[in-house]
Amino acid sequence: VQFVQSGGTLLEPGGSLDLSCAASGSGWLNGYEIGWYRQAPLQEREGVSCIGRGPDITYFADSVKGRFTISRDYNGNTVYLQMNNLKHEDTAVYFCAARNPVYDSICVLQYQYDYWGQGTQVTVSS
Repeated sequence: VQFVQSGGTLLEPGGSLDLSCAASGSGWLNGYEIGWYRQAPLQEREGVSCIGRGPDITYFADSVKGRFTISRDYNGNTVYLQMNNLKHEDTAVYFCAARNPVYDSICVLQYQYDYWGQGTQVTVSS
């Protein structure tokens, strides 16, 4: 599976931004669990959110809970990370990743994801 990521930009604190992760070519995302990770300079990669095959199977890291949402467009074969009330500390390169679901009813950010997008830069700065 290969991805096309889009949406990264520079914006001010308090702003909102949607990131998208779409399969390229004949790829098919709908059967995979999709995770979003981010990595800030000089920091370890951090798991942000994930969504299972079903739209209600979601998970959010404490650092983004209540501010970020994740959703699927099954017709468009795309996953979105909607980010609200962005903070300086949200600045990072954001990656989407895919794998077969580990569990049926929950998604988790532990364990290895098999396929990774190229990353998109999000910078929150005043």
